[in-house]
Amino acid sequence: MPISPIDTDLLHNDVILVNENDAEIGLMSKLKAHQTGALHRAFSVFIFNSKGELLLQQRAEHKYHSAGLWSNTCCSHPLPHEATDSAAARRLEEEMGLQVPLHFIFSFQYKAELENGLTEHELDHVFWGISDKEPIINTSEVSNFRYISVEALVNDMQDHPKKYTEWLKICFKEVIHNIGASRKQI
Repeated sequence: MPISPIDTDLLHNDVILVNENDAEIGLMSKLKAHQTGALHRAFSVFIFNSKGELLLQQRAEHKYHSAGLWSNTCCSHPLPHEATDSAAARRLEEEMGLQVPLHFIFSFQYKAELENGLTEHELDHVFWGISDKEPIINTSEVSNFRYISVEALVNDMQDHPKKYTEWLKICFKEVIHNIGASRKQI
């Protein structure tokens, strides 16, 4: 069942600040972390179908950053005292209406300047899974979705980079590289 924008905002008000080793060092409001560029914990989920196509989401137009951009299937921040893998599964269901077994791939750190003077500085934990279920999107988070082949996505990100979120552009090739042999199962 989709949750309202107010509930989503309340659930995700604080992010977990971390050091370079992903050790928790405090909490900060999500907006303040993005205003100050504070390093915080995040996750990104990549769901492929059995044809090997990636399920993309288009971020809702009212999001305070990266609004309307295409991104990986789901991304967010764990709640204080929530395990990152549990948070990834929870948000996948909240945003896309999907329950999918997730597999951790890798973590990476990035810092990217966004619109409105905001900075995304995250230690991002990346997960992937396989599902042929049709998503049921939460329109307070997602405005649209589509499946796309890996090759078509690589080409489109190269030709039209402004259509995609910074974190997707940064990590996508590493995602594909790291699932390597497992990708034959997709």
